[in-house]
This record gives sequence, structure tokens and C-alpha cells, in this order.
Amino acid sequence: MKILQGVGISQGVVIARASLAYERPLPVIEAVPSLLGAEAERARLDQAIALTLKQLRKLRGKLDTLPDEGRIEIDALLSVYERMLNHSRLVRAAHRRLAEDGLTAEAAVQLESDALATQAGPQPGMPEEEIEGAKRREGEFREVARRLLRNLTGVSFRAFSDIPGGSVLVAEQIRPADAAVIDPNRIAAVLSEGGGVTDHTAIMLRALNVPAVLAVPTLIDHMQEGCLVIVDGTTGRVVLHPDSATLAEARSAMAEEARERKGIGRLRRLPSRLVSGEDIELLANVELPNELPLLHRNGAAGIGLLRTEFLFDESEALPDEDGQYAVYARLVADMQEMTTTIRVLDWGGEKGLARLRQLGITDEQEEENPALGVRGLRLLLRHPEILEAQLCAILRASLEGKLRILLPMVSSVNEVLATRQIYERCAKRLRRRGVKLPADLPPLGVMIETPAAALTAGALVRQAEFLALGTNDLTMYTLAVDRSSAMGSDLYTGLHPGLLKLLRLSVDEALRAHRPICVCGEMASDPRAVALLIGMGLRSFSMSAALLPPVKRMIRSLSLDACDELYRRAMLEEDPLALSAMVRHFAV
Repeated sequence: MKILQGVGISQGVVIARASLAYERPLPVIEAVPSLLGAEAERARLDQAIALTLKQLRKLRGKLDTLPDEGRIEIDALLSVYERMLNHSRLVRAAHRRLAEDGLTAEAAVQLESDALATQAGPQPGMPEEEIEGAKRREGEFREVARRLLRNLTGVSFRAFSDIPGGSVLVAEQIRPADAAVIDPNRIAAVLSEGGGVTDHTAIMLRALNVPAVLAVPTLIDHMQEGCLVIVDGTTGRVVLHPDSATLAEARSAMAEEARERKGIGRLRRLPSRLVSGEDIELLANVELPNELPLLHRNGAAGIGLLRTEFLFDESEALPDEDGQYAVYARLVADMQEMTTTIRVLDWGGEKGLARLRQLGITDEQEEENPALGVRGLRLLLRHPEILEAQLCAILRASLEGKLRILLPMVSSVNEVLATRQIYERCAKRLRRRGVKLPADLPPLGVMIETPAAALTAGALVRQAEFLALGTNDLTMYTLAVDRSSAMGSDLYTGLHPGLLKLLRLSVDEALRAHRPICVCGEMASDPRAVALLIGMGLRSFSMSAALLPPVKRMIRSLSLDACDELYRRAMLEEDPLALSAMVRHFAV
């Protein structure tokens, strides 16, 4: 028996035979002059681009056979690849290499894709929370280049059609486009030496609900065709040639998982309601469109916070109105009758610093303390052209379904008034262009993320149609603790008497003005903190889609009286540690 440890990507325990899938390597590509001439090489490159686009369209045609979750996930990434092949920076730079340096098409693609991937990837000093996104963007450039180079060199792509049904697919590397041809009804699990928890391949495998473990060192060296394997996609444990005791343990885990899945399936169909009868709205925070499958699978009632920064993190110019509209419209339509709350670009602080420098809209003095100063809505009001393009795109998308617009990092009424003027100006401009808009424009809301916003919530609710409590930043600014470095310490905690008093101010003002109010920070994903906040008067919570089931399960076990009692006791407590202990022991 041999035990290997990788990174668990997609939950599930599987016992099956291994089937190895090998990929023919590309030849070494050298930066040498072409013997054919620049025009002939340009024609070869354009032909390879056309063939690659055709292959991507063929892949998209296969998506209908996949579960809805996988189809939505993979379709989004194929759209990214297609954009990168249509008059993109990569294509333009490769054409320029052919004309100016006389290189082969292969060399031009290799050099330019390497340069762009390096530029898009992780940079020195980049905040930790931006690194994974940078790795994904780097991978996109390398994957598009790989497909072009295979078409230029004639080296065929790998196929999984000959993998025996019910097998564990084993490969040195599983790329995002490979996931598009994985049939979850045939492949029992996936193992790979490469990959990571947040890359596109991992996201797709989760959407397909295929148990998977990636980043398994020396996997190929130890694996044999047809050997019996236990794959644990939760822990990342891989067992080759298991003994009888290990097999029995795995079979027991599989049976327990089956019972758990059945329970979650039932939970999804049940209302999010207290035992005393009060309905509680559970929404999902969305970082990328490819998270929608999990949102639907776990029964979210809508999107409480759509972060739009992913649209602005490309290595190209800022996205224009039409490009943003296409993404928002598709996403809002997919949500059908459920509401989507779109937060406008929230750059500044620890977010997007490298991109801001690249675009020349920040300076070194501001970056000395990026959590303060020009960030969020303040930044957009300094650069209204960015805000106007985004608002116009969102307004056009509002015809596809229900949506709301959320303004980040607001600290004064003046900022809301200035934004509303821009908002109404955008609506008038669109109507003059003949664009049909709803008679009533989508509601404009405000994030309460600073003590100033919480303390002036009464004024803000007179200018905004709804409020969202961003407890992550509000905690940081209230407690003067950097949440990126002290997230796990006792200093950074949402269960602090001072923070609870600020939250109560905002809740009271929203309820008094009959304005909807939602929690969309980390407190919303803590079931016991949610109980306290229900007692405070909140009835709407937005969290990571993966955390919806435990919160819903807790809600369905609570009464309003129990939540009220916890809230009253919590508001009398002055010691943060005692307060935290009180909430942690609630309903245990």
C-alpha cells in the first residue's frame, strides 16, 4: 500500500481502477528566423488561430451533454479563450514579431505568450489575496498559447474517449480545456501532479462534481495502469493498492457521503425559515461567474454581492461598456427571477494595486497606506469615465432580470449624491441612444464599511434604496487591525462590542426608514453570529455559496425568541473575549 498526499479539490471518496492519460510533448521552439518569410508566417498563424477558434466552438458544442453546473463553468472560460484569439494583445504582438523580427509563427507565439503570462502572473509585493487570481490569468495565456502551438506544429491533442468507464483519470497535468471533455458520468475521479485549489481546472472539476485531487507529487512515478486507487477529494489523500482495512474505511466514508448528499439535497428544497415561522433570506457572494453552479446547487435565493473586479484584471485595456454588458446580461439572465446585486468596481486598499499602477491611476504616496485615502467609490468619482461605462453596462443588463447596484466604501452622503447624478445622466444618455430601459431604474445601494458610514446611516438611507453591511472592512477600520495579517488572531473579530453597536446603528436606521439591509461580510457565514444578527433585526445574509448549507441548517433549528435572547445578552457584554465565547457556545 502506498499513500500520496495532494490538494483536495472536489469532495468525494472513490474506489476505482486507475487509467493513465499521456500527452505528446511539444517540440522545443527556438527563436530562429523564418525560412518562409513574414507573409507566409502570418498566414500560418492566422490559420492556426482560425483552427483553434473552430476547436473551441466544437468544445462548446459538447457542453450540452454536461450537467448545467459544468456547462456554465466551462462556457465562461471558453469565452475568455475566444476573446484572447480575436485581435487581442497576444495576437497583435505576435503579428508584430513576425513583421519586425522575421521569426517563425511558433517562436512569435511562444515569446509573446511567455511575456504576457509573466506580466499577468504574480508580481513581487503583490497582496496574497491577489496571487491566485494572477495565477489564473497567467494560466489563461499559457493555455491559449499551448493550443496555438499544437495547431502550428501538428502535435495532436490528448483525448479521453478511450478511458474505461468508471476509471480514475490520472494525468501529469489536467488543463481547463481538458475538463471540457471529461464526462462526469464516465470518469469516477481525477488525479493530477499539477494544478492547485483555485485555478480554472479546479473550479471546473468542482462544478462538474467530479471528485478530484491535484498537485500530487510523484504521482506518475508511483501509478500503474489498472491499479486499485482510493481517492479522497476532501482530504487530498490518495491510496494505491489499499489493504482490506483501508478499503473498508473508504467504503464506510462513501456511504456516509451518500447520506450527507441526500441531506443537502433535501435542505436545498426546504425554506430558510426559523422554527417560529420567520423567513430568512440567504444569498451568495460571487467572485467569478463560474461560481454560479455552486450557488444554484446550494439553493441561494439570489446574489447578494457580485464582485466585478474580475472584469478589470485583464492585461488588456479597461473593459468597455459593450464587453461588460455581455457579461452582466448573461449572468443576470442565468439568475432568472432571482435578484443580482452588482457592486461597482472596488479598487484600492489591498485590491488591484498592481493594476492601478499599470493604468497610471495611483501614486506612490497613496500606496504608503492603501487601506486609507482614495479607494472604492472615491476612486471611481475621481475617474468618472470608469464608473459611467460600468453603470451604462449594468443599466442595459437590467432588462434581463432583477438587479440592484451597490456602491463600495462610502463615507459620506455627498459621495452618494454625486454618484446618483452620474447614474441618472447615464440613464438619460442611453435613452437618447434608443436603448430601452425599465421605467424604474435598478435600486442604488450603499455598503456600510466604515465607522463614518455606520454613524451616518440615517442620512445615507435617505439617499439610497438599500444598505449592505460589509463587516470585513468595517471590522478592520473599527478595530484598527489589518485583516489581511491578523485574520486568525483575537484582535480581528466581528464579535466585538464596539462593532456590534455600529451594526445596530445601521440596522435601526434601515428598519426605521423601511429600507432593505443585508450582511455580506464574513459574519454572514458564521451560523452562530447569524443567530445574534437575527436577534438584532436582520433578515438577509449573503455569503460564499459553499457555506450556505450549514447556515441554513442552523437557521432551521432556531426560534426568534432564542435569537433575541442571544442578542440581548451580547449587547450587555463589554469584554470581547467573553462575548466571543458566549456566541460560540450558543446552541451547542
